[in-house]
Amino acid sequence: STAVASFALNAAGNSKLAERGIQWLKEHRNGDGGWGDTPESPSNFTTTLLSRCVLNEDAGPPGQLIREILENYGDDRTFSIPILTMCMLSGKLGDDWSVIPQLPFELAAVPHRFYRFLNLPVVSYALPALIAMGLVRHRHKPARWALHRNPLIQRVLRILHEIQPESGGFLEAAPLSGFVAMSLIGAGQKDHPVTQSCIRFLETSVREDGSWPIDVNLSTWVTCLSIRALEGDLPDDLKDRLRDHLVKTQWQEEHPFTHADPGGWGWTNRQGGVPDADDTAAALIALHGLGCENNVADKGIRWLLQLQNRDGGIPTFCRGWGRLPFDRSCPDLTAHMLRACVRWRSRMDKKLFKTICYAMRAGVVYLEREQRPDGAWLPLWFGSQWE
Repeated sequence: STAVASFALNAAGNSKLAERGIQWLKEHRNGDGGWGDTPESPSNFTTTLLSRCVLNEDAGPPGQLIREILENYGDDRTFSIPILTMCMLSGKLGDDWSVIPQLPFELAAVPHRFYRFLNLPVVSYALPALIAMGLVRHRHKPARWALHRNPLIQRVLRILHEIQPESGGFLEAAPLSGFVAMSLIGAGQKDHPVTQSCIRFLETSVREDGSWPIDVNLSTWVTCLSIRALEGDLPDDLKDRLRDHLVKTQWQEEHPFTHADPGGWGWTNRQGGVPDADDTAAALIALHGLGCENNVADKGIRWLLQLQNRDGGIPTFCRGWGRLPFDRSCPDLTAHMLRACVRWRSRMDKKLFKTICYAMRAGVVYLEREQRPDGAWLPLWFGSQWE
């Protein structure tokens, strides 16, 4: 986060904040010369590469970097293209933009109901990356056969502006906001409202020590976990306040870029959050202990169950986007769905009760199939950085 934010701010001309971030990176380099995701984490290739880009340090032969990045992330371009783009903008890959795969930014103009049939190279929540990084690549190395893209540039920029949250931060997160900002600047859109809003978000979300967190606000997630931990010890007046707060944070409209239906919860009560299976299950479990009315839970349960894939598992954001890792079914979210359903099924009407039971059976079958021979399951979101 700090490397990406510092690089974007430097490109935007805010050298003061960028220098503070660079200094923080220098102070938190690991003993082996690299960086991990946090100051307590072991060094990894990606974070070290991004840090060296902003510090203008040698990162290795361009060809080797490109191969390793693309092989590391496979078909999922959600991470590899932003990393390659930052490397290119920092001069680590030379000046031939053809080494970076072109993201089809024009697909952002296609009605969202067709997305699942398009084999998009980015995951469901990364539409801003598809647009911004597609534009910078097209600006520097347009394909001769892709002249149809030029008339769509202003249209996709309008779409990007429309889906940008009020805070300016996509996902309320520094990495995606920074990648979008640097890409738009590289595409000649430094003064565009989206770029300027991203930069303002980075300027206002910096920590006192000059670093940036990945997420600036996890209030819904943390609140739900706290309620679960203190469930038997909360006074009635606090229960009422917490219940009202969680009810208000339930999404009441379609999400602007995942196009998720109303009824779910995201990790934050801010506009830039995205409704997802994990936070929806957490909110449902918390609300059960707070005496929530059935109509709120009914809507949340239905939202959660409509996400279930044909394999019985639960993905994170969108049903059916199963080709890329962060959109596939995963054991951790499936298990969380089961916990929420166990809490609420007896309070639902007969028809929904049957639907819940069917979904739970499918979820259990999925978990049985995904269990490793040693008895463990591999998570998608909450693994160990040491393994």
